[in-house]
Amino acid sequence: MYSNILVPVAVDHGPHLDEILALARKLRSSDGKITILTVAEAIPPYVAQYLSEGQEANTREAIRADLEGELQGVPDVEIRVVTGHAGMTIVDYAERHAVDCIVMHSHRPGLRDYFLGSTAARVVRHAPCSVHVVR
Repeated sequence: MYSNILVPVAVDHGPHLDEILALARKLRSSDGKITILTVAEAIPPYVAQYLSEGQEANTREAIRADLEGELQGVPDVEIRVVTGHAGMTIVDYAERHAVDCIVMHSHRPGLRDYFLGSTAARVVRHAPCSVHVVR
């Protein structure tokens, strides 16, 4: 059993969140915690200069509000929304917060993924802990 489970969720996560949370709950120890992490891509500086001040913070808050609305009535999860590059930020978060298991969903790889690598593949290769990938 794991005591600190991280569930990375894409902004456009689709219908698999319930399935991933069910697996995380099965893997969690009785006193463990589950954190849902969404990584909002950073706005490049050359674009940010044309946006209103605080746009990244507003975007993170909107994502958080959407997740809280979707997870209303789910008391056993904590929601975090951060800015960064998804694959690297998930691994960094896991290292900084002593995560001992990551449970995530992965799409079926396309040709692009074989050249660039998917987020799940990056997390599996670099995570400091166990990773469960659900397809």
